[in-house]
Amino acid sequence: MNTTLRFLGATDTVTGSRYLLESAEGRVLVDCGIFQGYKVLRERNWRPFPVDPASIDAVVVTHAHLDHTGYLPALVRDGFRGRVHATEGTAELSALVLPDSGRLLEEQADFAHRHHTSSHRPPRPLYTERDARAALERFEPHDFDQEVEIGGLRITFVPAGHILGAAQLLVRTGTHRLHFTGDLGRADDALMRPPRPLEETDILVCESTYGDRIHPAQDPAEELGRIVRGVCSHGGVVILPAFAVGRAESLLLHLSRLRAAGSIPDVPVFLNSPMAIDASGIYARHPEEHRLSAEEFSAVYGLARLVRTVDDSKLLNLRGGPMVIVSASGMLEGGRVLHHIAAYGPDPRNAIVLTGFQAGGTRGDALRRGERVLRIYGRDVPIRAQVHPLEMLSAHADAEQIVTWLRGAPEPPHRIYLTHGEPHAADALRLRIRRELGWRAQVPEYGAAVTVDEASGP
Repeated sequence: MNTTLRFLGATDTVTGSRYLLESAEGRVLVDCGIFQGYKVLRERNWRPFPVDPASIDAVVVTHAHLDHTGYLPALVRDGFRGRVHATEGTAELSALVLPDSGRLLEEQADFAHRHHTSSHRPPRPLYTERDARAALERFEPHDFDQEVEIGGLRITFVPAGHILGAAQLLVRTGTHRLHFTGDLGRADDALMRPPRPLEETDILVCESTYGDRIHPAQDPAEELGRIVRGVCSHGGVVILPAFAVGRAESLLLHLSRLRAAGSIPDVPVFLNSPMAIDASGIYARHPEEHRLSAEEFSAVYGLARLVRTVDDSKLLNLRGGPMVIVSASGMLEGGRVLHHIAAYGPDPRNAIVLTGFQAGGTRGDALRRGERVLRIYGRDVPIRAQVHPLEMLSAHADAEQIVTWLRGAPEPPHRIYLTHGEPHAADALRLRIRRELGWRAQVPEYGAAVTVDEASGP
């Protein structure tokens, strides 16, 4: 069976993960994410999908983060009628993530309309909550390590670490094997179990988010504790922007351990993310995927005061410190955390802790690069609070961990394609693979296509 692999996203950027596998038996889309960050990337979300959505037979998603699933509501709205295949955990988390995304997009469009902050007349959301709920009806969950036939391909979901439900994909097409890493977790992650070792494969599509970086050697809990002690001792507020799925749980774990050890003061910790609160139940139902015992899980969620309503969220902005707020989103691109940044960012007694990768063009990246004015809901907010980028809190494998994972392969892949990284990161990892392993790797261009038979040759 002659199969073509097309790169429709996650090239020259960390976001917009989309790969199309085409053969005489059908079309299968691997991941269906939105583009985030720079405007030139975000505009891709509004263009017609590169192929007719109705012509796609199935979608397979690696995990629930929006840069891997966030375009599904638009794809279904525009004609896709197949099934969306995912692990149990990914299907459950997507039921939280996608409707929340649609609701947020609607709220942003409504705000822009009422306050005239958009050049579009009228501003409209990329998709709605109703679109998202329609997409959820297409999901079909699968167990890890269960081979399923999808669009003429035999696909197996393999644990990737990273977040609950995250999978690597082993794809068998005729006599050839493809392997998609999705987002590869860390072997030393405090919350999630390590990714499964790489099996023999012909073609590897590998993420490169941290392809040019090594996570700092400092203990993330120790660094977080130092910040919390310093800020709270002066009555300040520590804002922890967090991806509502995965990062919020990791942050609460570190804070819980710090509190138990007496390493941070007994100040209130608020979890202001209904989605993260709801996700806790899903993590509890899948203990086989994470490292927490039932007792520690209870301690983690017993630490935080849970904030669900909009009114209670607004009250946090009037409360003042000392306190710690964990709130979405992790790259400051939306959600309740923006209101907290607007309220507490101008005060130098406070701190904003960037807890993971910040894609280029996001507010989080602007802060990381030293900008101290953020445009939030149509106004410029001066940021005088301390800004602490703590990349060691990332749930992605760094360059050293990716290369170590690659070394464990029983045989070198015939071809490696590095995606899901900004250009300098992907190319740095390409060079490292060539120099240290002697393997062929390349960084594909947006829209590039390769024939699996040819790429699988020696």
